[in-house]
Amino acid sequence: MVKTPKRYQVDIQILGAAKTVTGSKYYLQVGDMCLLIDCGVFQGLKTLREENWDDLPIDVTALDMVLLTHGHLDHVGYLPRLFEQGFRGKILGTAPTLAIAKIILEDSAKIHEEDAKRANEEGYSKHHPAKPYYTLKTAQQCMTLFNPVQDQEWIQFQEYLSIRFNAVGHILGACFIEIDINGKRFVFSGDVGRPDDYLLNPPLKPQWADVLFVESTYGDRLHDGVDITQTLQQYIHEIVHKRGALIIPSFAVERLQTLMYILWKGYVEKHLPYVPIYVDSPMGANVLALFERFKKWHKLTSKEYKAMCSHIHIVTSFKETWEVIDKPNPKIVIAGSGMVTGGRVLTYIKQYVDNPDTHILLVGYQAQGTRGRQLQEGVHELKIYGKYFPVKAKVHTLEGLSAHADQHELLDWLADIKNIPEQVFLTHGEAASCDAFRVKLQYEKKWHITIPNQGQHFSFYA
Repeated sequence: MVKTPKRYQVDIQILGAAKTVTGSKYYLQVGDMCLLIDCGVFQGLKTLREENWDDLPIDVTALDMVLLTHGHLDHVGYLPRLFEQGFRGKILGTAPTLAIAKIILEDSAKIHEEDAKRANEEGYSKHHPAKPYYTLKTAQQCMTLFNPVQDQEWIQFQEYLSIRFNAVGHILGACFIEIDINGKRFVFSGDVGRPDDYLLNPPLKPQWADVLFVESTYGDRLHDGVDITQTLQQYIHEIVHKRGALIIPSFAVERLQTLMYILWKGYVEKHLPYVPIYVDSPMGANVLALFERFKKWHKLTSKEYKAMCSHIHIVTSFKETWEVIDKPNPKIVIAGSGMVTGGRVLTYIKQYVDNPDTHILLVGYQAQGTRGRQLQEGVHELKIYGKYFPVKAKVHTLEGLSAHADQHELLDWLADIKNIPEQVFLTHGEAASCDAFRVKLQYEKKWHITIPNQGQHFSFYA
């Protein structure tokens, strides 16, 4: 008598990044295993941010593992809340991903505590008392669950379940995740990087995908081919002429280091004039040190790394922030955060945004509801800590620095998949971006594509 092979039901629930760019969370149940792929917070619109305070609609205590594609806040920022809800399983990611997650979670916890303290002292919160989203203590407790994994190696957890992490560019340590369940391949893209990144190696590509979850942040557009050094040259000449300031709100991970590299390289090759450059991001400085620690994950040589760091002044204290502000000479300031949602850049913008000789350069995706998006759309005043500041500075956007693949690059990333997937889900993109990418993919690939809703369930058999 022939034994019938055992089949497994795989249930997946979308808990974030559905028709929006933040809050990545996918809940997967199979056999006696419960997994969460990414564990991020929502950013941007208030209605989304309010969801961050809700407990997840799952039995958190039954979770075996959280798999992290990379260390950005919208992929790891819910981990302390998960810990508060009783999660005590393993948190898996590459060594640089966990190192970045540690830096980001500790930094954001301190900001949450400082913001709550300021709100209580100045009385601008409607909550009495205002409480931090999570504390530094909770963030550090959840890090005790961190378990580093090797990339490009299959890890078997059950006879029917294996997992592999594969480098995907974007930031140090970032990976797409393959989950093999009884021979059926589930692929989660995470955030796909660019093939010609200044600092990072090109993304590896999936070869097979039965069920595919792919990001679509820029699924509706192509990055412009602007000469970044030439564009920076224009703004730098203007601030030198007017004795103004170029303020660059930057994501602390990878974007900040890329900007440092471009500005240093432009000066060395005599394309850019000398202007003092200040990097004011404690988190960014900490991530910068990881480039020395995890050399296999990037293209910088040790010589380039040291020369770049010596060319740029790293601000080490809030006292020094004010010293930089008080300097009357032209200056370039790179400060977190990239969407102008918090961090040191708010201090600079409060001081400089009403000056027409100031240039503010946005260098990454600006989510709906963020101050960065408001500046990008031409708002005439900006609300910071309960007060309004008139916007007279010149605001620019430089999309060529995005760490996300555009539509063409996403199609190229999918080009090596040898089979026709059973189902493709487009996530991590605003509704219009997802839909444009859906139309393009259906035309190019003839695949069956779904744009899921928040909370939606899907079942498969493996």
